[in-house]
Amino acid sequence: MPQTPEEESLGSLVAQASSHISSLVRSEIELAKAEFRFDAKRVGMAGGLFAAAAFMAHLCLILASFTIAYALAQWLPNWLAFLIVTVFYLLVAGLLVLIGVRRLKGLAGMKRTARSIKGLKEIATPDGEVLPAASPDREPVTRDGT
Repeated sequence: MPQTPEEESLGSLVAQASSHISSLVRSEIELAKAEFRFDAKRVGMAGGLFAAAAFMAHLCLILASFTIAYALAQWLPNWLAFLIVTVFYLLVAGLLVLIGVRRLKGLAGMKRTARSIKGLKEIATPDGEVLPAASPDREPVTRDGT
């Protein structure tokens, strides 16, 4: 016969709570896995569709290039018309590379993360205390990193 909550021992109540928490955590993990699988399938499908669209747009760009070259060939020799189209695309590619390089130079790294970790390290170690070395052959690391 089950006991009433007033009659149960503290140990059995802790055991029940532990069992319920463990069951809840397992259920949440299973839910997260199911949601991730569903989302991963959708992302994979969307990525495939984007890739197909990009491939088709690339084909259209090639066909448009031929159209422009043949239109220019009405007034210029064929080789010059195709050369003009090629040089135009080379200039656009160079401009895109230049813009990309400038954007990469503007990267500052993970300053906020580094600052946050440094703050956590300062909180975790009292003033002047030396952090333990990773291995016996290394010198200890102090708070200022030297």
